[in-house]
Amino acid sequence: MQMNTEKNTAAQQSQLKTIIKALDSKRAEDIQLIGIRDLTIVADYFVIANGTSNTHTKALADEVEFQLKEQGVEPLRVEGYSGASWIILDYGDIVVHVFYKETREFYNLEKLWRDGEFISAENYLEEE
Repeated sequence: MQMNTEKNTAAQQSQLKTIIKALDSKRAEDIQLIGIRDLTIVADYFVIANGTSNTHTKALADEVEFQLKEQGVEPLRVEGYSGASWIILDYGDIVVHVFYKETREFYNLEKLWRDGEFISAENYLEEE
């Protein structure tokens, strides 16, 4: 059973790196990674970022979806794409929240999940 956990962790880390690099490549603002495994069964990680317009928000979500699809990973569901003020890409144990800036400020998920483990997104942008 331990090997399965390690495999999942390695897969998660790879997916997180892909997600964060995809967001960064399209100039997402304020990329946050929060470990929530110990707080909820909803997911293990939330990735939160925002765009500067609805078009930018859609482009960010599209890039994440494209990059993970290249690795054979499809979202379980996508919510909010048509409105583009808050797009959720649900990958099971990783949920990506891409906001329009004002919507992000309004919902303030970082405050809501402040008991989570805040992990520097910069760690995932460094080259090996």
